Amino acid sequence: MLMSLSGIVFGVAFFVVTQAQTAGFQAHFINTILGVNGMVRVEDRIRSSGKPLAAEADSAFGVVVAGGVRYIPGIEYPEALQETIAQIPGVTASSAVVRGNAVLSANFREYDCKPHGIDLTSFVAVSDLAKQIVDGSLAAFSENPFGVLVGIRIANRLKLNVGDSILLQSTTGPVRFRVSAFYETGIEQVDRERVYLHQAAARSLLNRPVGASFIQIAITDAALAPEFAERIEQNTGYYTASWQEREKTWIQVFRVLRISSALTISTIILISGLGMFNTLVMIVTEKTREIAILRSMGYTRGDISGIFMSLGGIILALGIMLGWVFALVATYGISRVPIRIRGIFASDHFIVAWDIAHYIWAAVIASVIVLIASYLPARRAARLEPGDVIRGSST
Repeated sequence: MLMSLSGIVFGVAFFVVTQAQTAGFQAHFINTILGVNGMVRVEDRIRSSGKPLAAEADSAFGVVVAGGVRYIPGIEYPEALQETIAQIPGVTASSAVVRGNAVLSANFREYDCKPHGIDLTSFVAVSDLAKQIVDGSLAAFSENPFGVLVGIRIANRLKLNVGDSILLQSTTGPVRFRVSAFYETGIEQVDRERVYLHQAAARSLLNRPVGASFIQIAITDAALAPEFAERIEQNTGYYTASWQEREKTWIQVFRVLRISSALTISTIILISGLGMFNTLVMIVTEKTREIAILRSMGYTRGDISGIFMSLGGIILALGIMLGWVFALVATYGISRVPIRIRGIFASDHFIVAWDIAHYIWAAVIASVIVLIASYLPARRAARLEPGDVIRGSST
């Protein structure tokens, strides 16, 4: 019984700890994505067409997909579109971004990058850019029309310092900028590609006097992003993607990890249940005469079954409570373990999610396994007949 109790305690605790870790990292990843790429993005104009690959007269480029739908990159009139979006209940802010390609030159090195022209005031409202600054300041960026925010990986590779002068060159020629600050999102692709410019400077650099590449939107509830994206797409005629759609692959990866860890840890509880089953079977075998005496004294089959079920229930309740306590302590301890993670998000320690659902699921799984393991021996004990035991014919 002690081994079974230990197995339940460790099984419940490990289940909670693993779920807290995977859920914590998933939540942190989602928060990082929302802080960088926003909750909802309006990107391409949608045009229906029965022609297979004909370019429209008012567009230099078009992509036709199944059903005769053409996606035309970019937004022609971002200000008007933002006014329309702002009228949708639940939308809190929007920001138009001009995006392109350029070569960054500094310290006798060249580096391919993706300039993002932003309106600082509105972009801060739809992203976590203000929290991502690791050196320098947004104030210096806002005061300098030719200021630039550089990703920390670009800065490290080119040995840049805040205040350095750099050149950005596109098809229109080189333009000189000054580094106002470095930012770090933790997403490697963003930190090694993206540089932020003022929108006017980006338009000049990229030769985009009008229009925008996309509009980033913030809403009151990130979980409702798919509904908002569908509503915006229907109202505006522009392709709109929610963060759930954009990051579908990573969300599925985290879901699989949570299910996999839950199944793996549940085997500990299953083994403990098998141990309890064997122990109770041995008790029934060894105590057949005592059970027969109880039956002859008037105990019903339900009473006998209840004795063994109560024994399993006591072990179960004690194991769950001790497991919960162990899980609380272990989860808190793990959350303080230092670890440097960079790639899909940034973290300097283990991230955990404190969710009562993890504890409830651990208790439910342990209860199902242990009660089934207790029921079978209890049922066998209840079926013993006093006369059979006395005659020595008990099986």
